[in-house]
Amino acid sequence: MKKSITLPMEVRLMQWTSGLMFALAFVLCLASGIGWLLRHPAFSIQGITVRGNVTHSNAVTLRANVLPQLTGNFFTLNLLQARQAFEQIPWIRSALVRREFPNRLAVTLDEFQPIAQWGAEGEGKFLSAEGAVFEVNADDVDSENLPTLKGPESQARVVLEMFQYLKPLLAKMDMNLDKLELSQRGSWSAQLESGAVLELGHGTDQELGGKLQLFFKTLTQVASRYGRTSTSLLSADLRYENGYALRLRGVSTLAADGLKKP
Repeated sequence: MKKSITLPMEVRLMQWTSGLMFALAFVLCLASGIGWLLRHPAFSIQGITVRGNVTHSNAVTLRANVLPQLTGNFFTLNLLQARQAFEQIPWIRSALVRREFPNRLAVTLDEFQPIAQWGAEGEGKFLSAEGAVFEVNADDVDSENLPTLKGPESQARVVLEMFQYLKPLLAKMDMNLDKLELSQRGSWSAQLESGAVLELGHGTDQELGGKLQLFFKTLTQVASRYGRTSTSLLSADLRYENGYALRLRGVSTLAADGLKKP
């Protein structure tokens, strides 16, 4: 029967030390190899593939604007920073960025779709279908047929929703809503394509809708009493509790609690 031989402590310490040194050397070599790999020019970002909805943004211009802002290579690039770099470019609403081995990025872009001008004409501010205000060169947008919306930018979505609610109501009376504004104090005013101004006052969409229903019920009657039609409308103040003040072309009158004679 063989007997196990116990090695002296000094020998065991030497074995442990040599094993530890070997493991340390292996780790250092591995780290050095990884570092060399990460720094190798072959993995530097060489190009960007652009996909998605890009009608106002030139792919070449996008690459020229974004590439200088990128730091790191295929392995170390911060994708969040890359996405933010794309989304800072005018017209870009969102960007999805991913790596393409070994040295490229693929980005899928979505542009803003302007559905209204925002603020003063010519400022270059527009409103997207999502209710976001964005700023681009005004000459790049065919804004002739876009309505104009105004108000605090923090309330842009509220203004858009109110416009979408009021427009079909007015269309039933052959009135095309062209401008809608929300004041700092929360009062609504609208301008029709004809130039007529409607002061709607404060309220929810349902409350403003109720005011318009009262207005529609009596407008034709009031206008006909003065030999006018609804197309003669210059302005209407609907801020009264049970009626409205009305201005027709060549006539000034007040209607409340039904019809009031001047």
